[in-house]
Amino acid sequence: MKTTDISNTAMANAIRALAMDAVQQANSGHPGMPMGMAEIGVALWSRHLRHNPNNPHWADRDRFVLSNGHGSMLLYALLHLTGYALPIEELKNFRQLHSKTPGHPEYGITPGVETTTGPLGQGLANAVGMALAESLLANEFNKPDAKIVDHHTYVFLGDGCLMEGISHEACSLAGVLKLNKLIAFYDDNGISIDGEVVHWFRDDTPKRFEAYGWSVIPDVSGHDVEAVDAAIRRAKESDKPTLICCKTVIGEGSPNKAGTHDAHGAALGEKEVAATREKLGWHYAPFAIPQEIYAAWDATKAGATVEAEWNIAFAAYRAKYPREAAEFERRMANELPENWEEKARAIVAVANDRAETVATRKASQQAIEGISAVLPELCGGSADLTGSNLTNWRAATYVRVGEGGAAGNYINYGVREFGMSAVINGLALHGGHKAFGGTFLTFSDYSRNALRVAALMKSPSIFVFTHDSIGLGEDGPTHQSIEHVASLRLIPHMVVWRPADTVETAVAWTQAVEHKGPSCLIFSRQNLAFNPRTDEQIANIARGGYVLRDWPDNVPGRKLVLIATGSEVELAMKAAQALERDGVGARVVSMPSTNVFDKQDAQYRESVLPRGTRRVAVEAAHPDFWRKYVGLEGGVVGIDTFGESAPAGVLFEHFGLTVERVIEQALAISAESDR
Repeated sequence: MKTTDISNTAMANAIRALAMDAVQQANSGHPGMPMGMAEIGVALWSRHLRHNPNNPHWADRDRFVLSNGHGSMLLYALLHLTGYALPIEELKNFRQLHSKTPGHPEYGITPGVETTTGPLGQGLANAVGMALAESLLANEFNKPDAKIVDHHTYVFLGDGCLMEGISHEACSLAGVLKLNKLIAFYDDNGISIDGEVVHWFRDDTPKRFEAYGWSVIPDVSGHDVEAVDAAIRRAKESDKPTLICCKTVIGEGSPNKAGTHDAHGAALGEKEVAATREKLGWHYAPFAIPQEIYAAWDATKAGATVEAEWNIAFAAYRAKYPREAAEFERRMANELPENWEEKARAIVAVANDRAETVATRKASQQAIEGISAVLPELCGGSADLTGSNLTNWRAATYVRVGEGGAAGNYINYGVREFGMSAVINGLALHGGHKAFGGTFLTFSDYSRNALRVAALMKSPSIFVFTHDSIGLGEDGPTHQSIEHVASLRLIPHMVVWRPADTVETAVAWTQAVEHKGPSCLIFSRQNLAFNPRTDEQIANIARGGYVLRDWPDNVPGRKLVLIATGSEVELAMKAAQALERDGVGARVVSMPSTNVFDKQDAQYRESVLPRGTRRVAVEAAHPDFWRKYVGLEGGVVGIDTFGESAPAGVLFEHFGLTVERVIEQALAISAESDR
């Protein structure tokens, strides 16, 4: 590959031209960052990045993350130029409906995009998760005579990423864990949408990252390919994560808008595009790239070679370590262990045989114990609440740093809920682990955007939330979740489980492990009664909602359905028994996952919730969500205000989450149906 100054300039200008042309054609986008980081892209992608455009999923590829995702045309230009299945027609369709070049990079849409970015700082946190995954897998699978896991994670980021609080959370953790395969490039151009950042952002970024425990390479000219190349070589020798601080000019090449916020988030305009072409000496039509520049950028041959070399090394590894090789391949393919379904049923059977009345957070820990014994890729953690979330297990090894880097399978994330959730996404996307982390449900607010992005990507991340309602008691309304469960259920592609006892908890866990997207598991602090079930009922838990107690035969008259989740299933069961004595037949439907239930076929849904039957829903949460199931003519027993600080039993009584209140609602609804 050519490495002369002329070739470097031409290669960088190809990025600039594609970026400004695509943004101009769309009349929407961010040309400034791609134009400003073009030479950094040349240095990394043409000289260091180990990847194969013909196989974007090669296990030991370097990972590249564009955390400042608004500059997506930089990534699309690099993918196109290096030979990924991203033809020029897709760049011409930038930001258009159903194109492979959406406004911000989206995982699963564009080949070569490792994670969805755009919400600033999250890509950086995802990269921390990816680098952590590399370290953990290297310690688990590498041998003294064989390194099958040996790659870097590179991330581009800007001022906005560093202003976001999540960057502090994730980068502090990365420094503690000494993730030396993580190399970040800071696009220090001093400009954001509002103008010169000096008026609101004056952090001493190098000192900040040194304090985290990073290596820092300051004052690198981001427009000098050789200087950036030298910095990358130096970073690769560090025993810490490295931040390369690159001084750049936003919109470099634009004669009138470079260095200003006018180049940040809008098309340059036809006249400025023409003037930029003239200044760069780029005398080609829009979207036209000379063949010699394509040839200089093409990474398909080099990528095929580096992957072939790895395949040879892995074949030797497989011959010597067949068990480890098979396990590595299975995990990187995101396949569950052999006979998983049988093992999952056994985990549920153990919970059923125990028939314990315990908090579902404890039932969760018991399920984790069973899962960890058959799922070696399980990687857990908590945001400084392990003893409360009960997210650890007896054989867990806490992630600590040794001579070979970070190793273990349980991560102490510290009080970093947002960072934890985004790191979990990075772990999940990298492959090789089934990652989960826990905190209190009310702190899902801190994690919210990472949960949303996980759902957008359909990342197989598992988020554990305990202390799910006013049932946590004395900690008061700051910690009592009222609106959270409903809001999580509304996230597309997110599957939310709020189980009622040990058996439903075991099913929820096994379903989350199997799910191809993200899951939220919602658990109680207080003890919940065990519910005896038939085999058919146990099987139907996985359908999200099922009949736990059917209408009694000896009550032929008025009938209604009580729908409940979690701790309120016990209220519904007791109310149904009392209603039977009053001559009202009540079917109890436990609905641990509304998301899953809604995806069942109409025949099954109607068999559980027959049309024309009055319904009352019971949940210690905001009542509005349940109107979709009970209708305006039905009833909801819930809580539509913030909680109070008091023992849990007192609170349930105070807010009317009682058997008596459920009976009152049921009788009113059933009486209404007689009119």
